[in-house]
Amino acid sequence: MSVSTRARALIAADRKLTEEQIPPPRPPAPASAARIIAIANQKGGVGKTTTAINLATALAAAGHTVLLIDLDPQGNASTGFGLARNARGRGMFSVLVEGAPMAEAVRGTMIPGLTLLPADPDLSAAELELVSAPQREKRLKTALDDWADLHRHHFVIIDCPPSLGLLTLNALMAAHDVLVPLQCEFFALEGITQITQTIEAVRQRLNPGLSLHGIVLTMYDRRNNLSDLVAQDVRGFFGKKVYETVIPRNVRISEAPSHGKPLLLYDFRSPGSQAYIRLAAELVERLDIQPDRAA
Repeated sequence: MSVSTRARALIAADRKLTEEQIPPPRPPAPASAARIIAIANQKGGVGKTTTAINLATALAAAGHTVLLIDLDPQGNASTGFGLARNARGRGMFSVLVEGAPMAEAVRGTMIPGLTLLPADPDLSAAELELVSAPQREKRLKTALDDWADLHRHHFVIIDCPPSLGLLTLNALMAAHDVLVPLQCEFFALEGITQITQTIEAVRQRLNPGLSLHGIVLTMYDRRNNLSDLVAQDVRGFFGKKVYETVIPRNVRISEAPSHGKPLLLYDFRSPGSQAYIRLAAELVERLDIQPDRAA
């Protein structure tokens, strides 16, 4: 069944979502099969959190089992699933700084097959706390490696903060791949070199298995010549690293977080929802996910 067909089952017009309307998750992934993807860009406002939320949702809608990690102290990915700051309990700060088991912090969402490790309110202090911590750049990787349920997941999506500090470094140390959202505006181009250089430095010195998996063009406006020019420049330089799917500038994308829902639940038929469904399908195709991993 296609991503679009499964995702369509998530929505029943003007009716409450029920278990019967949602396709069941696929079987657990084999041991060590979870693909860990960091959504990273040190520039803010380029669509990292929006991409993390809706890509994770689209993958889960296709039947994949997904963990979304909110590693941004702003906690917007957690809010995007309707989880208020005062209701989060233990989260990423507890895991990274206090050494709490991930099993105590991971919680379910309204999407079957999609779980969330939220950013607790104390996460903003994590950078300072980690400075003197042993193995400070490997805390997330260690927590994932020690988590008994990691093998049950096909994907782990990490929403990184808009910086290249210790939190983002933890994500890059734990990840296999980095997906970089790039806003289709001139200033966004200035930061792309920095994040690619950082990824390469981490790959060479700390995590040989890390790769720049791809670049996703976001906030694309077909009425604006600048969007086309930026897209052409990025494709000309990065070639096939740039995804064919582009995320349009769409008001429904901006509205969905205020309702505490992923876009696919808020308005499945919107151009933004359809774009993220296509992005999920392209990601699975590019990663060459085999039937025995996600069947």
